[in-house]
Amino acid sequence: MEIYIIGVFILGYIFITLEHVLKIDKASSALITGALCWAIVALGGYDLHELEYELAEHIGEISEILFFLLGAMTIVELVDSHQGFKVITDRITTKNKIKLLWVLCFVAFFFSAVLDNLTAAIVMGALLTKMIKDKKDLWFFGGMIIIAANAGGAWSPIGDVTTIMLWLEGKVTALNIMQSTIIPSLVCMLVPLIYVSFTDRSSVSLIKERSEIEHKKNPTTSFERNLVFSLGVLGLLFVPVFKLVTHLPPYMGMLLSLGTIWLITEILHGSKNHEEKTALTVSGVVRKIDVPTIFFFLGILLAVSSLQTIGTLDSVANSLREMFNGDIFIINLFIGLLSAVVDNVPLVAGAIKMYSGEAVDSTFWEFLAYCAGTGGSVLIIGSAAGVAMMGILKIDFFWYLRKISFLAFIGYVSGAFCYWTLNKQESDTKLKGPEIENEEKTHTQIIDFDVLYNK
Repeated sequence: MEIYIIGVFILGYIFITLEHVLKIDKASSALITGALCWAIVALGGYDLHELEYELAEHIGEISEILFFLLGAMTIVELVDSHQGFKVITDRITTKNKIKLLWVLCFVAFFFSAVLDNLTAAIVMGALLTKMIKDKKDLWFFGGMIIIAANAGGAWSPIGDVTTIMLWLEGKVTALNIMQSTIIPSLVCMLVPLIYVSFTDRSSVSLIKERSEIEHKKNPTTSFERNLVFSLGVLGLLFVPVFKLVTHLPPYMGMLLSLGTIWLITEILHGSKNHEEKTALTVSGVVRKIDVPTIFFFLGILLAVSSLQTIGTLDSVANSLREMFNGDIFIINLFIGLLSAVVDNVPLVAGAIKMYSGEAVDSTFWEFLAYCAGTGGSVLIIGSAAGVAMMGILKIDFFWYLRKISFLAFIGYVSGAFCYWTLNKQESDTKLKGPEIENEEKTHTQIIDFDVLYNK
């Protein structure tokens, strides 16, 4: 059974990567892959009630991501409908590609740390479409922002889902993870930027006339534009605060922010006629949401969850531990690169269980946070930020592989080497891999995601 599921997953993966060649939307391939993988699991002799419970658990986890994504995309579209991004785009006048690239990457880096890499990618992707005219320039900036957003999320306890997992599980503390990984994360972003700075000196075509055309179609006052832009930014910033205070999942904070902004815009445009009001409120802008991207997320996460259910991901994690004799640096490097192919959440969850004996704020957990957060940049579908940017800008998988993957890889390796240099002496004296008494247990232990996500 396992071989059939892996085969369907690989075949679906190939169809997704060949989207532009086959002219078949990747969302359809992802949905078919996810549904078929679970169908094979169901036909494999599992107890029906247990399987239904398992699937319901995975759907719950996936729904959290989808609701979060839907809320964030709606807020961004609402800001866009009010031309709120003019607050930023009007202040950027340089046509020098490198200067603009540095500015936007640093914005994405710190934006990702404050919010999370997925939200940062959504916001920056929408911003790019309002600034850059040429498709190849748009894709290139999008690819570099994926690297910056993932690097920015890795050093913040709320910047990436895997770092959040490590933080909530008590493996790292907020202040320590920020201090220990911010420099490697900066290096991960800076090395590709420096490389590009010396190899690409072309200019970039910026959009100037588009905002004037849009203003005639959807007239908004300066007050309305600035108010909705401020509400959008504050609403997104509120999400991590809400999580820290209530300990509820991030999507609850996102839905609260969306509902609040929805109410205010309804009041703000209450005196306008129906057509004008619809274009400037959630009931209208929600029609612009890229629904295929939502379905793509759903299909991919369903397929990965099937591999988790049958134990494939656990087996891979155990094999890595045995193959490299518990070397934390090599294992984490492989986990990071593996997360470019499959979801990093179950990989990190498996590592949490296997290395449960490691101390809080140990080198292993710190380096795992860095690798799992940044390794996914090597492939565009290797991270939530990459998938979101792929959907927003319609970036071709193979174009990214040719133009961005190498830059992401040298950044990833450079940041890892930086961390290894800063922590080698400490790791040699404190960490020797997983505890021996837990060795047999790790071969048979099944990850209880019900416990993990409800702590």
